Amino acid sequence: MPCNRGCRNESLCFSPRERWHEIAIRRVWRPPLRQASAFGRLVNLAWMLTAWSVSCVRPPNGLPDVVIVGTDPILSVLSASVWKRLRPRVKVAHWCFDLYPEAAIAEGLVKGRSPAARVARTLVRWAYRRCDLIADIGPCMRKRLDAYCANARRVTLTPWALSEPIRPEESDPVERQTLFGSASVGILYSGSFGLAHVCQSSLELARRLEGEGVRLAFSVRGNRAEALREDVARAGVNAVFVPFASEERLPRRLAAADIHLVSLRPEYTGAVVPSKFFGALAAGRPVLFEGSHTSAISQWTSTYDVGWTLTPDSVSAIAGKLIGFVQNPMALRALQERCHRVYHEQFSSKHVIDAWDSELRALIT
Repeated sequence: MPCNRGCRNESLCFSPRERWHEIAIRRVWRPPLRQASAFGRLVNLAWMLTAWSVSCVRPPNGLPDVVIVGTDPILSVLSASVWKRLRPRVKVAHWCFDLYPEAAIAEGLVKGRSPAARVARTLVRWAYRRCDLIADIGPCMRKRLDAYCANARRVTLTPWALSEPIRPEESDPVERQTLFGSASVGILYSGSFGLAHVCQSSLELARRLEGEGVRLAFSVRGNRAEALREDVARAGVNAVFVPFASEERLPRRLAAADIHLVSLRPEYTGAVVPSKFFGALAAGRPVLFEGSHTSAISQWTSTYDVGWTLTPDSVSAIAGKLIGFVQNPMALRALQERCHRVYHEQFSSKHVIDAWDSELRALIT
């Protein structure tokens, strides 16, 4: 039961009923209020929570076995409390993509010890304890969820990439030239760049690699995209900015790079797990992660040997590794093949959906 509005374009209005691949979609009408505004976000949150909660009185397709609640809008898990109160026999699963109020605290929107934060923590703790299954998207998020002492069944079920090629993607020569020119090794940051993201160590790395045949490119949008441009200009780094890629063009954009850059401010660790990681591995590209060693991304890059964690202390060592790829492109190709293999073994849609199937069947047996 999603809403009928577009994600970033509220003027888009979708059909209230649709059938797609044997799935019956029932959309909730909501006002065309902007998610980007504080007022719009709060009203949309209240509207959707009310609609989902009321739906338990008269479910559109009869009483379900399981209700799965996500995290868009924020605090969506609160609807679980209503379902368990009025429909105690229905199992409730929560797929936690973003942790609130932790993410809001990291953004500085609320203070950690403020009355608003305490109320939010009390409400979500109450909701978590009424869930039968809580699925996080990384071990760092699970650790933060442990603070709520939820009694629910727990599992890590990651998101998957929009495109899942059967072999590592080949680079498109035109796209490659646009992004990296004649550079031997191209590093790409593709996706949102907002308050949760950081680039200081990445720019220092780019400075170290000047004249070494390695180039950095950004394809970004978000509330700190312009600040990123200013940081790059101020640092005097030879990096290029290109327009954000459409979903249709995204596979070609991702394949043009040799390595993908992912970042997350340390204070967001566990509240957010960047999904760019999965798209990079699916394309068969290693990940250069600027963030905390306690993040799930850092743990996965180390465990599966699919990239590196970039910190101020590791800039020199990583610069040496990248220069080594300029001199030995076959080593980079072998790493890319490993990334693609790891994605399909650990993070693919089939792998995660099979795990969901197993978990949901366990709930109702």
